[in-house]
Amino acid sequence: MIKIFSKYKSVAVSLALGLSLTMATSCTDYLDKAPESDVSAEDAFKNFTSFQGYTEELYLCMPDFCRGYWTTSWNWGEDDIMAVGINYHMSYKVDQGDFWGWQQEFDGWGSGFMDAGNTFDPNDRFKRSLWKGAWYGIRKCNIGLENMELMTAASTEERNTVKGQLLFFRGWFHFMLMQYFGGLPYLDSAVAPDQPMTLPRETYQACADKAAKDFREAADLLPVDWDKSPVGRNTLGKNGFRINKITALAYLGKNYLWAASPLMKNIDEKMNVLNPNASTYEYDTDYAKKAADAFGELLSLVESGSTQYKLVDFSEYSDLFYTWNKNMLPPGSTESILRAIAHDAWQNSQFGVFTEFGGQILTGGMAFSQPTANYVNYYGMANGLPLNDPESGFDKNHPWKDRDPRFYHDIVYDGVKVVEGTINPESNRYANMYTGGSYRDDINESRTGYFLYKFIPMLANNYDMGDTFNKLYIDVPYLRLADCYLMYAEACAAMGGASSKSTNCSLTALDAVNKIRQRAGVADVAAKFTADKSKFMDEVRRERAVELSFEGHRFNDLRRWLLLDKAPYNIKTSQEFVRAGAFDPKNPKDTEVSGFTEKVILTRNFTQKHWWLPLKKKDTSIYPEMFQNPGW
Repeated sequence: MIKIFSKYKSVAVSLALGLSLTMATSCTDYLDKAPESDVSAEDAFKNFTSFQGYTEELYLCMPDFCRGYWTTSWNWGEDDIMAVGINYHMSYKVDQGDFWGWQQEFDGWGSGFMDAGNTFDPNDRFKRSLWKGAWYGIRKCNIGLENMELMTAASTEERNTVKGQLLFFRGWFHFMLMQYFGGLPYLDSAVAPDQPMTLPRETYQACADKAAKDFREAADLLPVDWDKSPVGRNTLGKNGFRINKITALAYLGKNYLWAASPLMKNIDEKMNVLNPNASTYEYDTDYAKKAADAFGELLSLVESGSTQYKLVDFSEYSDLFYTWNKNMLPPGSTESILRAIAHDAWQNSQFGVFTEFGGQILTGGMAFSQPTANYVNYYGMANGLPLNDPESGFDKNHPWKDRDPRFYHDIVYDGVKVVEGTINPESNRYANMYTGGSYRDDINESRTGYFLYKFIPMLANNYDMGDTFNKLYIDVPYLRLADCYLMYAEACAAMGGASSKSTNCSLTALDAVNKIRQRAGVADVAAKFTADKSKFMDEVRRERAVELSFEGHRFNDLRRWLLLDKAPYNIKTSQEFVRAGAFDPKNPKDTEVSGFTEKVILTRNFTQKHWWLPLKKKDTSIYPEMFQNPGW
């Protein structure tokens, strides 16, 4: 990254970390500096190199949600369960209804990306977290935008590119906070450290409208591909992480879709849910149309080949999440639209991710994060039908047969060969996931009957990879292209069903879903689901659950769909069974089992307050307009 001038880095480090710090910080803290660090504002913001250096720190304000701590918790829906005894991760705390757990004051290390560390430092992965980083970044954006007129020694394109990034990040930081907390003060100017904070919390839709304005302007200013723009020539081939027009359009659509969602449509100005039993299919169609148009603009560019983005071939699906022995090539391929920048080589590699999934036998550690059986059920059959459809062909005596190909990619099930090298005893070469098997243990192995291997290669174990873990680069993106197709489908379906489409894209909602299925080798959505708007929406959501599984979306999806507290979305289950007949290690998909039943191992008892996370008590005590979320 381009090094910024020392004065303005010193100023930036002292910017507000939150609403309380905006009130409490003394200006003398950041004015204590060495004389040689004096740089005038005119020089600091004069040209593209210096202003871009200032702007690039914003990329490090993004929390690295999948690698922010030694082990990280980022799946808080009904998709994931912690090993018994892991009671300090946020996933466990959400299961207990303890949403205070996101805060550092309440052992926030367990939430990792939300509120890690007592202070914020963009250069320290243990101190890069959403709450502190977002307010820091918003203030930095506003200072930059208020100094745009000083960028005189620059071309129009250079000025547009800097301004576009600042606008995007201002919208993005606000949007990320809104997802969890609802409407907040939308800060579109820099608040002086000694200025009283009086800005009230706004409605969710008011915040969404302001974020949309920032995203829209950013999309109009930014290039589609930095490598093909004059501004990216000095960093040619190294621009994959940079914000561009497609990134801005994607979040413009996502911001509008969230505003359209049943939860956001059904709250008042105090974030109270007016009718917790309102229909999960009731969207705000005006916002849904805006979302569809934003995604339609994006997908039209992609479909016409006018961007660097395309869906990867399923044979390269793993490259979306990890690369191994590829000279630390960042994963993401042509599909990753937004991802966090790793701070160091250790963070790039297996640390904090690899050891979360494999269990004691394979990695020497606990399987912190395990897929729940109820969630694995969303992976339907290769014929495109859900497991519970009477015509799906699902057979409880052969439960691994003819499943969605993504099931075989993401999930380690009973009988899968997990070790190639020497292992003792030999029986542990295969994942003995049946009830009582060697890979079934509530503390050290799997308590659900499954392992999650979506983000790590099969050879990520102590027997096969040995001391070459430093060649493994793991990264889970914030947003990728497949998500845009599915959000477009949801927005269009909310307007009118399977045949609906935006005004600027030829794809219908059905086309968009089928495009993702076809990439994976799954049959199209069956005609029986396309005539009924609600049934089709159910299939859109199931497709989203499968394609974007364990990528950190499910908790917010269940909330915005008004499903978080409702059965069966509030339970977590294990799969119980025994092998029947001879086991053929060459064909685990054909394994015959008996007694195939699900066991509820946890029920989440949520109440009205669990629609939102609680704000920090010290922030809600600053002034009356900064009120706490309902029930907290």
